[in-house]
Amino acid sequence: MLSLHIIRILILTGISFFVALILTPFVTRFLYRIKAGKQIGREGSAPVFFSLHQKKAGTPTMGGLIIWITVVGLSIIFFLLGVVFDGMWSYLNFVDRAETYLPIIAMLIAALLGLADDVLANLKKGTNAGGGVPVKFKLLLYLLIGFVGAYWFYYKLGWTVFSIPFVGTLEIQGWYIPIFIFVIAATAFSANETDGLDGLLGGTSLFTFASLAVVAFVLGRYDLAAFSCVVIGALLAFLWFNIYPARFFMGDTGSMALGITMGVIALLTNTALFLPFFAPILVLESASVIIQMISKKIFKKKIFISTPIHHHFEALGWPESRVTMRFWIIAAISNGIGLVLFFLSRIIVQ
Repeated sequence: MLSLHIIRILILTGISFFVALILTPFVTRFLYRIKAGKQIGREGSAPVFFSLHQKKAGTPTMGGLIIWITVVGLSIIFFLLGVVFDGMWSYLNFVDRAETYLPIIAMLIAALLGLADDVLANLKKGTNAGGGVPVKFKLLLYLLIGFVGAYWFYYKLGWTVFSIPFVGTLEIQGWYIPIFIFVIAATAFSANETDGLDGLLGGTSLFTFASLAVVAFVLGRYDLAAFSCVVIGALLAFLWFNIYPARFFMGDTGSMALGITMGVIALLTNTALFLPFFAPILVLESASVIIQMISKKIFKKKIFISTPIHHHFEALGWPESRVTMRFWIIAAISNGIGLVLFFLSRIIVQ
């Protein structure tokens, strides 16, 4: 039985990869046609960032369309085929009310909101230097999405428990709502901050979703594991064109979708406290931004040359590809440690 689930997951991953690969040229031509070029901003507002990335101005953004259109599209197609024809199509259908409704819907909503921000930036609308929605309003948006999700989990699904590694599952009642909101806002914000170098967020997210897929599979949530691997397949195809030098950038439509989706999956599997291991670069990136802001506000001095921290290493003279590859290595090692701790926790608690 397990072998059938593994084969199914591998098939879905492969289908997702090839569908995204086929979709990429069409999306790329569309982005160039509408001139969806990256807005770098003004030199005075972020001089270090401007000096490092001004050569990238005009490279199409919104490439994250490839990821979520593939994932959501395959979800709908296999669901409809499974309902109409049953048999093999039912075997490939991974849409399940208890396991994948929420992450699919969360991905779609987050992707559309991110797309709206990308469009505003492309039109140079908004109050940011390069257009788009300011960070403080994005944070409010993340909190709003988190609140809606928390309401659904707590009041509709009756989720009131939270798992602490090596301790067990605790009944936390209403405290589940602020914890849920924090996790969703943190993953969304961190993903957005990480999406700053060619292949950085896409590559590190691969390890995150791989670990979440393993966790879901071990917990017997095979549809959720399949969904995670469909995301992986689409990410692999995206990375084929997004590694340095990138053919296009992910944009908020991709980063917001990935960040919120990984947060929802972590909460569905009750492994939110493993996210620092499953998404270490996201934690590092957002932490560097927060530390820099606090230091500038209180001590009137910068700790990093530029934030998020990948720009700091660029400013030190590291080539962009070196920063990305080393961050990938850190993510791989951290995810390995996280999975070991997850299995040890299960053994000890049980």
